Amino acid sequence: MAEQRVQRRLAAILAADVVGYSRLMGADEQGTLVALKEHRSQLVDRKIAEHEGRIVKLTGDGMLVEFPSVVNAVACAAEIQRGMKARNADVPKSRRIDFRIGVNLGDVVVEEGDLFGDGVNVAARLEGIAGPGEICVSASVREHIGNRLELPFDDIGEQALKNIERPVRVYRVGLAPEPRAASAETFVNGSTKAKPSIAVLPFSNMSGDPEQDYFADGMTEDLITDLSKVSGLSVIARNSVFTYKGRSVDVQEVSRRFDVATILEGSVRKAGQRVRINAQLVDGREGTHLWADRYDRDLTDIFALQDEITHAIVEQLKVRLLPAEKQAIEAAPTQNMDAYNYYLQGRHFYHLHSTQHALLAQRLFRKAVELDPLYARAYSGLADCAWFLFTNHHESASVDAILTASTTALRLDPTLAEAHASHAMALHLSGRNAEARAEFEKAIGLDPNLFEVFYLYAYACRDGGDPEGAVRMYSRASELAPDDYRTKMLMAVMLRDLGRMPEFREAAYEGIGRAERALDAHPDIPLAASLGASTFAALGERSQALDWAARALTIAPDDPLTHYNVACVYALLGEEEKALALLEPWSRRVNKVTKNWLMNDTDFDSLREHPRFKLLVERNA
Repeated sequence: MAEQRVQRRLAAILAADVVGYSRLMGADEQGTLVALKEHRSQLVDRKIAEHEGRIVKLTGDGMLVEFPSVVNAVACAAEIQRGMKARNADVPKSRRIDFRIGVNLGDVVVEEGDLFGDGVNVAARLEGIAGPGEICVSASVREHIGNRLELPFDDIGEQALKNIERPVRVYRVGLAPEPRAASAETFVNGSTKAKPSIAVLPFSNMSGDPEQDYFADGMTEDLITDLSKVSGLSVIARNSVFTYKGRSVDVQEVSRRFDVATILEGSVRKAGQRVRINAQLVDGREGTHLWADRYDRDLTDIFALQDEITHAIVEQLKVRLLPAEKQAIEAAPTQNMDAYNYYLQGRHFYHLHSTQHALLAQRLFRKAVELDPLYARAYSGLADCAWFLFTNHHESASVDAILTASTTALRLDPTLAEAHASHAMALHLSGRNAEARAEFEKAIGLDPNLFEVFYLYAYACRDGGDPEGAVRMYSRASELAPDDYRTKMLMAVMLRDLGRMPEFREAAYEGIGRAERALDAHPDIPLAASLGASTFAALGERSQALDWAARALTIAPDDPLTHYNVACVYALLGEEEKALALLEPWSRRVNKVTKNWLMNDTDFDSLREHPRFKLLVERNA
C-alpha cells in the first residue's frame, strides 16, 4: 500500500467546549444532553453552516471546526455566543450551558480529514483560557480581521499556554450588539437594518463611441472601490453588478435580486479633455429618487469628481465616514491622466479573459507604469496579466513576473486586495504555501467581495490537494460573478472527484449554460468552448463533447491551454491516441509548474498505464 501524503495548510480553527460540563452532567445528565443537543441543532450547527465551516471532530462537550477564512470563524463565534446569551436569558444560572471559544490562524497537518499541529493546539489552549460566553483569539487572527467586523478586541497581553513553546499574544473579543452582515440584508417591516446597502450599476457610455466603454466601466469600478472602503456600507461586488451592463434595468428587480436598499446608476460622456457625469441614487424598494446631480468637469478633475459622488452618497445614506476611510477615498491613485487612461483600458481588456486580450492589457499597464512608476494599481494589473498568461501556458509568462509585479504594487500600496491575491498565487506557485494562504486571507480581509481572490484561492486549494477547500472558494467566486462559466465548471470537477455526483451534475450544467452565453457574446474566446467540451465529456455526453472540442480547436488551433482541455475530453471519452497526440506537443511548450498538471489531473486516470503517457510524465517530472 502506498504511503499517504501528509498535507499541510494554513487554517482558521475554532475550538469550543461547554463550561462546567462535568458539573452539569452530574446534576442532570439527561437534561444536559437534551439541552446541548437542542443548542447545537437550533443554533450552533446552523451558524457553522452559514459561515461555511467544517466540523472536524466532536467530543462530548466540545468541537473543532475549520473555516475558509478568519473573518468567517470569528463572525460565527460571535453569533454563537450572542445566540447563547439570548437562549440562556430565562435559564437559572446553575443550569445554563455556556460555551467558551478559541480561534486561531495557524499551520495544520491534514490526515484523513482530521487536523493536527500547532494551529489546532493553540486554538484549543485559547479556548481553555476563555471565560463563560467569551471568545479568545490569537494575534494572527486579530491582524487578519483588521476592521472587517464591527467587534471590539481587548488586548490581554502575551499568555503562556500549556504545551505551547512560546507565549502567544491574546485578544478577548467583545460582543457588541450584532452588526449587519457583510452582504445586504432583507427589508424588515419596510426598512433596512442598521448598515445601509448599495449596488452601483454599470454607468452608461453616452459618448456615441463604443470604444469609450472602457471609461464608463472604469468610472463604475472606481466608485465601487471607493464605496467599499467605507466600513459603514455594504457594497455589491463588481462582477455581480456588471451582469447588468448594456441592459435595460428595473431598479426594484435589482434591489430584490441583490437584497439592497439603494441603487446608484448614471451615465458618462467623455469628449476630448472634458467629462460629463450624471448620477442618481434610487430607493430600491419604492423606485423613487433620493438624490441626483450632474457634473461637467475637465478630465484632470476626475478623481475629485469621484470623491464628490462618494461623499454625496455617504451623506445621503447617513453613514459615518472614519478619518482613515476619508483619507483612503481622497488619495488619488495617480496624478497622470494619461497613465490613468491606459490603466482603465487595460482593465477593460483584462476582463475579457482571453490570451489575446491579456497581452493587450499587459502592454497598456506597462504604458501606465512608464508614465507613472508609482502607480500601484497598474503594477497590480501587470501581476493579474502575468498570472492569466501563466495559467494559459503563454511562453512569455513566469512566476517571477507575477511575484515582481505584485511585490511592487504592495510596496506602493499595501491595501490593494487584488495585489495580495496575485502575490499569494505567486507564493503558492513557488511552493511557499503557508505564506500564500496568509496572503489570501489578507486579501479577503481587505475586500471580501473580490472575485479574483476566491478564484485564485480555489486554484491553490485544488493544486494543493484540498478539493473541499477548492469547492468552497469556487462557490463563493461563483456567487460574486454570476456569469462566470469557469467557476462552475472547475467546481464541478472538484465535486466529481469528491463523489458528490448530484452536485457535480448541477454545477456542470449551470457552467455549460454560462459558457453558451459567453460564446454568444464573444465567439472568438476558446476557453468557454474547451472547458464546455471537457464538462460534457465528464457528464458522459459524447456527441456534445466532441462538437464543442472541435469548435475550440477551430477558434484556437495553436493554443496550448485549448490543446490541454481537449486532451482531457479525449481521455474521458476513451480516445487515448488523440489525447496523447495533443499532450505531447503541449508538454514541449509549457512551463514546469503547469506540467505537474499531468500527474494530478483525474481526467487522465484512464491514461496512467499507457506507455506513452508514463514516458510523458517521467520526461516532465
